[in-house]
Amino acid sequence: MLLAIEQGNTNTLFAVHDGSDWVAQWRTATHANRTADEYAVWLSQLLAMRGLAIGQLDGCIISSVVPQSIFNLRNLSRRYLSVEPLVIGENVELGMTARITKPSEAGADRLVNAIGAHMVYPGDLIVIDSGTATTFDVVAADGAFEGGVIAPGINLSLQALHEAAAMLPRIAIQKPDKVIGKDTVSNMQSGVFWGYVALIEGLVARIKAEWGKPMTVIGTGGVASLFEGATPSIDRFDPDLTIRGLLEIWRRNTHLKDV
Repeated sequence: MLLAIEQGNTNTLFAVHDGSDWVAQWRTATHANRTADEYAVWLSQLLAMRGLAIGQLDGCIISSVVPQSIFNLRNLSRRYLSVEPLVIGENVELGMTARITKPSEAGADRLVNAIGAHMVYPGDLIVIDSGTATTFDVVAADGAFEGGVIAPGINLSLQALHEAAAMLPRIAIQKPDKVIGKDTVSNMQSGVFWGYVALIEGLVARIKAEWGKPMTVIGTGGVASLFEGATPSIDRFDPDLTIRGLLEIWRRNTHLKDV
């Protein structure tokens, strides 16, 4: 069975694939200093709840945008799975082209998303990943990564409002019933939520106009579901985009049809 680890700046996803299906997925807060032993204790307990054991895992692939964490995640695989993990960005063949000025600067998560999206959706694509940052990635019909846009994530905007303005409280993200708020909290919720809807709609429109050809827009990421039904600019929501891409990269590098 394959352990796929997708680590963002805020959360880290652990997913297990048994060769046919994804049989388990868990998220934990990203802490750069968490040790391999701490990960192993946490993961073993969750596996046991699904009737699985860490010894059943015989493969590991890691995608991380937190370089200081890779050492501990690699040691988790070496010590407790007894396998050398594939780490995106370290001599791993992605099987796709990055048509940008400096391909080495492309984030691992963005390239993995591009592969996961191209596997399922035909034609030219825009992949919107809503996490710590909100990224808009352009994927050509031939699967190439063409670049995109990076904007602050919705949680960063809320944090900035709270920390920079003494009178503004820390609030939860939710869709307000109306755009015009009647108190401080509803004003903030409207500004953040509908502001991000406008950001999505505006950037999607500009990307499509610049691209000049029809494009399908895919939403993914930790808070993507918040915008489901709020804007017609996103055609599909796909929470499994990243792990699908990781599984495909694993297969391409191990030359196996099953894991």
